[in-house]
Amino acid sequence: MDKNILSVREMDEKDIPLFTEYWFTASGDFLKGMGVDLEKMHTREQFTQMLLNQLALPYEEKKAYALLWDADGKPFGHSNLNPVAFGKEGAMHLHIWKPEMRRLGIGAEMVRLSLPYYFGNMRLNRIYSEPFANNPAPHKTLEKAGFTFVKEYVTTPGSISFEQPVKQWEILLK
Repeated sequence: MDKNILSVREMDEKDIPLFTEYWFTASGDFLKGMGVDLEKMHTREQFTQMLLNQLALPYEEKKAYALLWDADGKPFGHSNLNPVAFGKEGAMHLHIWKPEMRRLGIGAEMVRLSLPYYFGNMRLNRIYSEPFANNPAPHKTLEKAGFTFVKEYVTTPGSISFEQPVKQWEILLK
């Protein structure tokens, strides 16, 4: 994997079909494994409109902020903050879309490359992540990326999630 050039960039309108493809072609089992309540999923049209709306807003007004992850200039995943409170904190989510890019040990590097965008553009003091406790991959990634484990508890971590045990991780502005 060291021959691939890894990079991060802000999501653009042309990237929306990549996001929708990931969410709307994933199997129900895959989505449930991430803690998604299939009954709460938006339609493709609603999802697209939400992304367009967030892209149009200045940083100070965004409620969500997304970055694309590229290898050799080709998108393979994303990270996003949702919700995000400008100048305060944001909840980070991480997704590798392409199965062949998973389990290569690059997730932590992609998170590290994303942090300057989050801390800089959104002027955050704290970033936290609350992955489904039963999904081990993001926990390994967050620990390797320098996040600190805070606690495990039961919550509904997102608008399309079911109530679930999560492990909360955080990283603070240095």
